[in-house]
Amino acid sequence: MLDEITKIMGLAVYTPGGVFVGIADNMVFDPKDRKIDGIFVQDTNPSVVERGVSVNIPYRWVQAVGDVILLKMFPDRVTLDHGKE
Repeated sequence: MLDEITKIMGLAVYTPGGVFVGIADNMVFDPKDRKIDGIFVQDTNPSVVERGVSVNIPYRWVQAVGDVILLKMFPDRVTLDHGKE
C-alpha cells in the first residue's frame, strides 16, 4: 500500500471536465478503517479554489488514478468562509 501512496503523491488532479485542480501532496489516512480518506492537494488553481489554498479532497470523489488523478465530482468553485477569518 505504501508503494501505491507514493505513486499518487505529485500527480496532477483534474475535475471531471478536465480543469486542473492542483498537485496531490499527501494522503489523509483513516487508521481505524485502514484506508485512504482523502487527498491533500496543494498548488491549487485559483480559478477553481479561492486564493489557491490547499484543499483536502475526499477519496470517494476520485474516479481514476493513472498518469493523473481524475475526479468524478468537484464543486465549480471552492470559496473560503470569510465569516471565520
